[in-house]
Amino acid sequence: MDIFLYVFAALFSVINPLGTVPVFVGLTSDESISERNKTSLLTTINVVVILIISFFAGTYLLKFFGISLNALRIAGGMIIVTSGFALLTGTFSKHKGMKNKRVQKDLDKREKFSLTPLAIPMLAGPGSISLLITFNQEYQKWNDIFFVVLAVLAVGLATFLILRSSHYISKFLGASGINAISRIVGFIVISIGVEYISTAVISILSLLN
Repeated sequence: MDIFLYVFAALFSVINPLGTVPVFVGLTSDESISERNKTSLLTTINVVVILIISFFAGTYLLKFFGISLNALRIAGGMIIVTSGFALLTGTFSKHKGMKNKRVQKDLDKREKFSLTPLAIPMLAGPGSISLLITFNQEYQKWNDIFFVVLAVLAVGLATFLILRSSHYISKFLGASGINAISRIVGFIVISIGVEYISTAVISILSLLN
């Protein structure tokens, strides 16, 4: 259960579905309740599939490109840290590329957006993908893998519930409330990224010694 709680907390913080609420509300403002629920479900399915594929295919990707675990930890940690700073400074959407004019123009023409931009890159971005690839290297036993997959499914369920209730959450918390929670989550995300970088640096220095 320790693995489940750790993976769930780390993955949920990096994905930060609450930070996606304003974007989801804006994209689904013209949809009916049933259409919003369908979009929430499809988005969650896409996210879970992407994360599970990232976890199980991570080892092969590292071997194919000749990337070491420490290099991945440092690169992934840097991505996670920048995501955390984006949450702290209130530039999460801009950090994810949502403020790009071409992206905005594409969103105006797009009928369905459960895969992009909601699943990728808003939820299952580089930070969460690199995090799961690292978990793949750390947890090799079948019971550990079971708890990691269970944590991914639990994060997917939490994401679905948040997206499904996004319009109510937006009305209840308001923009200031969502920003406050995102800043708190941002601090946790930065801590996770720093932890990954420091672990990799310590490992490299111990090998040199």
